Amino acid sequence: MEPDSSEDDDTAPQARARTRPLRSTVALDGDGSCIAEARRLAAMFLTRARAEYGLPVSARAMDLTQLVVSELVTNARKYAPGPVLMDLRIVGALVEVEVWDSDPVLPVAHATDAQRVGRHGLEIVRAVAGGFEARREPVGKRIIARIALTDGPDAGATGGGPLRT
Repeated sequence: MEPDSSEDDDTAPQARARTRPLRSTVALDGDGSCIAEARRLAAMFLTRARAEYGLPVSARAMDLTQLVVSELVTNARKYAPGPVLMDLRIVGALVEVEVWDSDPVLPVAHATDAQRVGRHGLEIVRAVAGGFEARREPVGKRIIARIALTDGPDAGATGGGPLRT
């Protein structure tokens, strides 16, 4: 379950991050431990972006990314059979969290209901992500959430736009 990283040359780290996206892709086996593993990999990815590439990553971005990863991988594990693919990448001032699973049914956000127990994951993701996209693939579906790396006043505005399904 080691992530596949994009670093094959001796170019300076910050220059590499500007010329091609910093990226990590991992296949998760879909068992109960994959959710914690996905959170751990997301934290390692952002820590590496900050330490090795000098990219600004706020504590809030670290926490929100792990929360989004947890919710998306939990949903994939809960509603789709088989493995889950998670792709993390830095694009500009954002981290994109992309989760693929084998179920083609797109998620539906429920109306806010304080009495409902559970099934709040998509609401949470949409509330904290600057951008959200859900699309069917030839096999399964792909969910993408974008989170600002910094906490500036315009951080959410660069999130990538409205909900798309």
